[in-house]
Amino acid sequence: MKTVMFKKALFILLFLASFIGFSQSLPLSKDAKISILTCGLGNETYSYFGHTAVRVFDPSNNIDIVYNYGAFDFRTPNFVAKFAKGDLQYFIITHPFSDFISEYSNDKRSVYEQELLIGLPLKQKIFDNLNHSLFSEERYYTYKFIDKNCTSMVVDVINKSLNQNAITKKGDTDKTYRSILFPYFDGHFYDQLGTSIIFGTKVDQMGTRIFLPFELKNSLDKTTFQNKPLVAKSKTLLEFTKETPKSWWNNIYTYLFILLFVIFARNKTVDKIYFLILSLMGIFFVIMGFYSFHQELAMNYNVLLFSPLLLVLVLFSIFKNKLWTYRFSLINFVLLVIYFLFLINKAHFFITLPLIITSGVVLVRTAIRNKKPIPIII
Repeated sequence: MKTVMFKKALFILLFLASFIGFSQSLPLSKDAKISILTCGLGNETYSYFGHTAVRVFDPSNNIDIVYNYGAFDFRTPNFVAKFAKGDLQYFIITHPFSDFISEYSNDKRSVYEQELLIGLPLKQKIFDNLNHSLFSEERYYTYKFIDKNCTSMVVDVINKSLNQNAITKKGDTDKTYRSILFPYFDGHFYDQLGTSIIFGTKVDQMGTRIFLPFELKNSLDKTTFQNKPLVAKSKTLLEFTKETPKSWWNNIYTYLFILLFVIFARNKTVDKIYFLILSLMGIFFVIMGFYSFHQELAMNYNVLLFSPLLLVLVLFSIFKNKLWTYRFSLINFVLLVIYFLFLINKAHFFITLPLIITSGVVLVRTAIRNKKPIPIII
């Protein structure tokens, strides 16, 4: 979040604390409303999937605040390492609604509101639980891409307050998480490619959990509670058309150009550099799979394409060991065929297919170069 949002959030924290003493929430009036805010997609990495927040509006108590579970602090020591490892602490924070909506207006991102159609006692319970999270150790949580994020935390606090799993996913439960994520990268080709190859088997599971803001919005529209709709008809607070960014380099054409260059260069040095890059990426994937707590990075079968064994092939090639260069060319080609067959029904098949073809061509070419000729006996 931006610095100005944090400053305003601190003011709200102090304001709430003066009323509720960190333990018991201010009693809401009969005019109080609680609603779910769904924020549109942006072109920054953190905003690709949108955002979810909770608004508490009580004009009788001069309250109009937004509870946001998606905050983190860039000043955290070893921020990048913690984020990669998966133990970075996110936290809940509050904003004045006017500042929240102004921020999204400046960013040209849509905001939709769905008011919860529940009685005052349940509104009070949600308010109490939100404030308990805000002023207790529950304020902090370990972020998980699928299982624990700004959207899933909102689902959890509302279901807890309603004393049942009233909000469950409606629709797209027959799609994998990977398939659900894929369209969100429109206009960000290399982000799409990068997430396709760094994610492992977890994202190939069926997407039965609500983990994205618009999944929650669509599910709320179809959710009933006590035989009545849980939310009112969605209200548009801000409406913007997402602009797909144009980039001379971040597109499929540069990707294909580079791979076609590798194929048609027919140069040993280019081939070695290509294999070296792939092998180093594969080593990185393996290390991250063991190092990171992010389950999405574990069991990454994409190392069959980005095989660390390609590094061995490169070393044998550098030392001009034709026999073992040939053998490791065949070994890696077999791994590539297995990967191709395994990937056919996956969402990222077509985006990785050019890489598969390029690797296949270069591996065959390397094997042919290093295959010893069969002696002819006369």
